[in-house]
Amino acid sequence: MKKISRNTFLKQSIGAGMSAAFFSLEGVSARNGETPKQPTVLFWSQMIQANNAFIEELIDRGVAAHRYGGRSNGYNFAHLAAGFACEEGAFYKASQVLSLLHETTDKLIASQRPDGTINAGNLESPPDTAFIMEPVCAGIAILSQLTDPQLPELLARIKAFVLKVGEALTLGGIHTPNHRWVVCHALARINQLYPNPAYVKRIDEWLSEGIFIDEDGHYPERSMNYSDVENNAFLTMGRLLNRPELYDAPRKSLSMTYYYMEPNGDLVTTDSRRQDQYSFRSIVGQYLYYRFLAIHDQSGEFATIATLIEGFEGFERVVVQEALFHFMENTLLQQQLPTPTRLPTSFEKVFETSSLLRIRRENTSLTVFGGVDWPLIIASGRSVSPNFFSYRKGAAILKYMRLSSGFFSMGHFRSSGLRRLGDSYVLYQKMEVPYYQPLPAHLREEKGDYPLTPSIDGRFWSKMAFDQRPVSNVKTLETTVTISENQGVATLLFNVYGLDGVEVTIELCFDQTGSLSGVVPAQQGQEDFFLPSGHGTFKKGEDSIRFGPGIKTHERISRLDGEQYAVHFGTLRTSGSHVYLTGTTPFVHTLTLE
Repeated sequence: MKKISRNTFLKQSIGAGMSAAFFSLEGVSARNGETPKQPTVLFWSQMIQANNAFIEELIDRGVAAHRYGGRSNGYNFAHLAAGFACEEGAFYKASQVLSLLHETTDKLIASQRPDGTINAGNLESPPDTAFIMEPVCAGIAILSQLTDPQLPELLARIKAFVLKVGEALTLGGIHTPNHRWVVCHALARINQLYPNPAYVKRIDEWLSEGIFIDEDGHYPERSMNYSDVENNAFLTMGRLLNRPELYDAPRKSLSMTYYYMEPNGDLVTTDSRRQDQYSFRSIVGQYLYYRFLAIHDQSGEFATIATLIEGFEGFERVVVQEALFHFMENTLLQQQLPTPTRLPTSFEKVFETSSLLRIRRENTSLTVFGGVDWPLIIASGRSVSPNFFSYRKGAAILKYMRLSSGFFSMGHFRSSGLRRLGDSYVLYQKMEVPYYQPLPAHLREEKGDYPLTPSIDGRFWSKMAFDQRPVSNVKTLETTVTISENQGVATLLFNVYGLDGVEVTIELCFDQTGSLSGVVPAQQGQEDFFLPSGHGTFKKGEDSIRFGPGIKTHERISRLDGEQYAVHFGTLRTSGSHVYLTGTTPFVHTLTLE
């Protein structure tokens, strides 16, 4: 392995200049009339220091220092290998680290099941086993470049473990779309170390199913969590198998991801089909992929995004503290980023394939979502989030807005798509709930033993043969939300109509770390508030969101999720400060946020 110099790692910092619509990466000296310069910051030495600290913690605390749950031994192996091989580190060729590498190998071998898999999450799982192959194989690749009489025994022992995993992955199955590529990723790494046509054959078998990425840049799961996994897999396979065509999908995914990025690096996850649809993820986790493609493609756009990420919260923890072994194994990452180019910070962009709208005006952004998967089925792999709107002004964050009604416990409003109307966007849902008539005479059973079927509205099941019954007294409720934006000011017009006298509740959930004013505490909880009239303000630091006018005609703010959740004692409520506006159908109300 070639010696790695501190000077190979340069970090481009963000300059102070910013135009009305684009990031500027000019240095701060430009403000004084000097020639703009790009400042650079070394972080190679910081990565070495962080890896030293990781090893010191393993020495001091043993298993208590595990950071990765059931995958800890794999990542421990990689960190130890990086420490042992890095000439500038405190543990270069240290016998104590070699002992820890043997100990970690012992634990990996002990965890291996007879079929070659391990239990890490799922039981005897090929894909969960594949996940630990990235750090294990990266560690082996690093160690294999050293000439050291202490290493052959260790490398022989870990090779036996890896070959047994390789056998399992050439035969084993998967559960989810991204699992295919996790397995292929692992096999490509194993093949790099111990070439075997069977590994490549299995990779090609999975690849022959096709790599799906839609017009906007989503993988099948539409998940920022799993796009991380898939981008990593395709970039690694492309690099190790010399198949650069596999870079195409990550390029498209990462290009889209920029527009899902909030100014602080948080990623919009509302349209995900997996568990992250109810949480935030940071773009920091995708840093290595932006860096790799920026250098490989000499892409100024990806260089800009990588540079931005270096300034986000979490970069030190996710990259500086964790990524030394990645930089040592994949030496392309050691090269300096190309010259960044400017990217838009004022845009309005619709992602048609998931009915998601992103509008950004510098430090203000809003998200509108209408892409639930119908029929509504509560399961992993389905898009079911009722969060149809979110809004940010700097540090002041409206995490989401929801609407629920007292219409037969049907739960939250979820739009059937997103439609553009002039300069506005429209969300719409029509709900229908019937009453049931007696079965036709020829379908009646003397013993009343009818099939267990779902009600037509999907709220419940019963031995009633619902699908064969005539219906009557059908009640309807239609909800239209029309959203317009002007220079960061958002206006939402609510129109809920159909059955009269239905209670309607609009819920605004703000980040709990800020403060509210102009609202009235509700009795149900310390984090619940009403806005009966006028305007409220949410403030965090120097940033604030003003919202209103308010309305309050009832106090229905519990059991908003609907019968599908309530019957299982489930709830979609999240942490945060919750503000409620309430009305009764026919309900028409305009709400402005600025």
